[in-house]
Amino acid sequence: MAVENLWISYGAVEALRGVNVELGAGDIVAVLGANGAGKTTLLKAISGLLKIKQGRVLLEGNDLTRYLPFELVGLGISHVPEGRRVFATLTVEENLSLGAYGVRKLPAGRETAVRRDWVFELFPILKDRRRQLAGTLSGGEQQMLAIGRGLISRPRLLLMDEPSLGLAPRIVQDIFRVIRQIHQEDRVSILLVEQNARKALAVAGYAYILETGNVPIQGEARALKDDERVKSAYLGGSGVKR
Repeated sequence: MAVENLWISYGAVEALRGVNVELGAGDIVAVLGANGAGKTTLLKAISGLLKIKQGRVLLEGNDLTRYLPFELVGLGISHVPEGRRVFATLTVEENLSLGAYGVRKLPAGRETAVRRDWVFELFPILKDRRRQLAGTLSGGEQQMLAIGRGLISRPRLLLMDEPSLGLAPRIVQDIFRVIRQIHQEDRVSILLVEQNARKALAVAGYAYILETGNVPIQGEARALKDDERVKSAYLGGSGVKR
């Protein structure tokens, strides 16, 4: 996937200004930055949820800006949004099934059931809660459900927006363990927006730093962990653990 010269505005406010991002097949790429830097805006633009002022979003050369948001799932793109956004009055199983809605490449019922069982292997607690209403789950369980729902359609590209936000440290560890497992077992490319820079740089191969709509810093994740600018702004100063 390639984001080329992307400009997004909210009225007179320019949220993204000429942003370029690339992600290869099988890559994990992190997008880091403070609140208001434009991270969520970037993912929403890729998903077709925001009108693009200028620029293109390409998937294997195919311009995604020509499609409606719901059509992108059929092209192999899933978005795990910030704030989980589960359907509170539906059960865990029903939420997972909705992840395959409208995806013609999945044989009716059979493949969806296989994918659901795999999600239950990733998150065993969801299997125990399969008939429970999503709105009654804990925050961590809802995040697991949101990730699982995004995986049901067997995406080629998974957009993840702040998967660790507001979660207890133990649950954060579980979420990042699963991100690694998804990448290894499902061979899905992942664009990861995350405020926990230390965790994101540990799991990603490459990273972009967004600041007020621009990308002033980018590079291999391993190198950015030692970059003094990144240490100072996002990793709590020097002495970063490797």
